[in-house]
Amino acid sequence: MTDHRPLLGGLNPARFLADHWQKKPLLVKNALPGFTSPISPDELAGLACEEEVESRIVLECDGPQPWALENGPFDEDRFAHLPETHWTLLVQECNKYLPELVTLLEQFNFIPNWRIDDIMVSYAPAHGSVGPHIDQYDVFLIQGLGQRRWQISTDPVADDNVIPGIDLRIMRDFQPTDEWVLEPGDMLYLPPGVAHYGVALDDCMTFSVGFRTPTVSELLTGFLDEIASGLNDRQRYHDPDLPLQTHPGEITAGARTRVRRIIRDAMADNDAIDQWFGRYITESKSGQTAVPPEQPLSTDEFLQQLHATGALWRSEYARFSFIDDGADEITLFVDGQARPLSRALTKPVALLCDRREITAGELGTSLNDEQFGQLLCQLYNSGYIELPKDGEQ
Repeated sequence: MTDHRPLLGGLNPARFLADHWQKKPLLVKNALPGFTSPISPDELAGLACEEEVESRIVLECDGPQPWALENGPFDEDRFAHLPETHWTLLVQECNKYLPELVTLLEQFNFIPNWRIDDIMVSYAPAHGSVGPHIDQYDVFLIQGLGQRRWQISTDPVADDNVIPGIDLRIMRDFQPTDEWVLEPGDMLYLPPGVAHYGVALDDCMTFSVGFRTPTVSELLTGFLDEIASGLNDRQRYHDPDLPLQTHPGEITAGARTRVRRIIRDAMADNDAIDQWFGRYITESKSGQTAVPPEQPLSTDEFLQQLHATGALWRSEYARFSFIDDGADEITLFVDGQARPLSRALTKPVALLCDRREITAGELGTSLNDEQFGQLLCQLYNSGYIELPKDGEQ
């Protein structure tokens, strides 16, 4: 993508990344002209009743305590007994269940795909909210139905500025520095650490496009677990040149050097770090995996169907990324699995990772490559890519 390609609301991607990304909030009025919610409040409630869907209800009032949190899945009767106001339903990973949201995610291709987390959809009647709070990730808040008043504060927030004794980290003291009312199609970007407070002014639906921000602790422990899993009990600290010590209670410079060398040697393999990170960052956050087709296909059968349908779709149950480090091979990562491939396939593999819908024409002559055809067939038989059914092209 070039720097001249327009961003949501006609903004420039390079300018947005330089001026706002992880730096300061941005309001974009009419970012998505004509945008309407692809799901009704009743349909969202239906999703929240399904076993595999992660959902929550936040009750500001009328619960066992202020800001009471309930976790789904919910019985249908629960929605019949909710109060008329002051509550919010939140449903995670709606991009998995609503194909219409794939187009919305494509709007954010100016940010690396591995950073995208999911689209959360929330519904709230009048006065519904989840309280003033801080998130530690980037988020684009898109209004899909009704109006929501957003207040934010760019002032520093003390760690102890939370209401004690409740399940949610809601700020005890919130003093807004800016305030806006968002209508359908409007969008508010918030970087990590900016306090915000959204309140529904009427029946309201908001689409939150969130981005992954692994903690340093998660990265280090994840990689160290990877290293440890490849070791065995025969690999131990050893010191065959141990000298006689004046003080047996001392940890000498020689011992410390050996320990440092063990740790540094384990951490110094850049290729091992890269390969681990590719697998780690494409793993499913929820543990849900793609569903393979009922009838697997041979490579020839798959290619025939691809040419007949004219397109393929990536499953929203799988994350795709690739690494090109200049070596003879590139590595494709799908759903936590690494697949080394010929460098000649860099262009079609990049297209596969960049786009959620790809036409056969865009793949062009790469479909004649035996390795690439086998790759696509394997991905299809694993459920990671799909072929549109009749009428879906």
